[in-house]
Amino acid sequence: MKRSADPLPGTAALGPTDRDLLEGVLAAQPRALAKAITLVESTRADHQRRAQALLQALLPRAGGAIRIGISGAPGVGKSTFVEALGLHVVEAGHRIAVLAVDPSSALSGGSILGDKTRMEQLARSTQAYIRPSPSAGTLGGVAARTRECLLVCEAAGFDVIVVETVGVGQSETAVAGMTDAFVLLQLPNAGDDLQAMKKGIVELADLIVINKADLDPQGALRAQSQLESVLPVLQHRTPGWAPKVLMASALQRQRIDEFWRQIGRFRESMQASGEFETRRSAQAVDWMWDTIERTLRERFDSSAAVRRELPALVAAVRQGSLAATVAAQRLLALAGS
Repeated sequence: MKRSADPLPGTAALGPTDRDLLEGVLAAQPRALAKAITLVESTRADHQRRAQALLQALLPRAGGAIRIGISGAPGVGKSTFVEALGLHVVEAGHRIAVLAVDPSSALSGGSILGDKTRMEQLARSTQAYIRPSPSAGTLGGVAARTRECLLVCEAAGFDVIVVETVGVGQSETAVAGMTDAFVLLQLPNAGDDLQAMKKGIVELADLIVINKADLDPQGALRAQSQLESVLPVLQHRTPGWAPKVLMASALQRQRIDEFWRQIGRFRESMQASGEFETRRSAQAVDWMWDTIERTLRERFDSSAAVRRELPALVAAVRQGSLAATVAAQRLLALAGS
């Protein structure tokens, strides 16, 4: 790649290869995007140093997209809904990036990463980019580096970013902490599902969509009525915004336009109240603390002293001869030595 005559600001810490990578990302080249995200997802120490320099260079060019988190129980049609939304916003002149998180096996650690094949039409669009990533044991329904991937896609000029979570439940809520709008998908006649989720995730939702409404219109109406009766008595995370309950059929691409209009109204409301900037600032600080916690855990796991003493201390705790808190403190001291 031929480098521009005027060097990009903020690139002093980048080597020649990563400067080329930066320019490729800013030009929204799919190969460069894939390489940049692979770099930020890598756990190798040298890759992480390069990734941090790249992210810092990309930061001034990020932040302009609407970030949408989408969650829902397995079978609710998340991928179909995301594809229908993506096709709609592309037709409206937008560029969309989809960060789809697939569950990793607790036994093998592997993931199918099949979201791209489930969004075949959207994947063919030059105005869309789909990146599946494994959860790799990360809680909260997202991958460890989803925030970093989001930033890379924004810097590449995608103005709509969708984060599709693993599933739904009390722990599948981390996506709400990295997006502007949190969307919960529900099925018709999903009263039992609502009870199973309890109220925590419903309180986080800015929009609730009853998907597959065409399969059971009466059930969809009942679910909408039930949710609309519950929402007023719950607390909500967005001041000045009353969550809406919509019906849609992603497969038939019905009422996706209404959903997109509500996303626009939500963003306008957030910007008018100042909540948009407040939330983004708080999320940036949360990102810092999450990175600190993850890095400390990685350093703990990589400590030679910890690996040497860990089997004996675990055995002692298991046998009941050593208190768990005492063992933990000894290991922490070894990790810090």
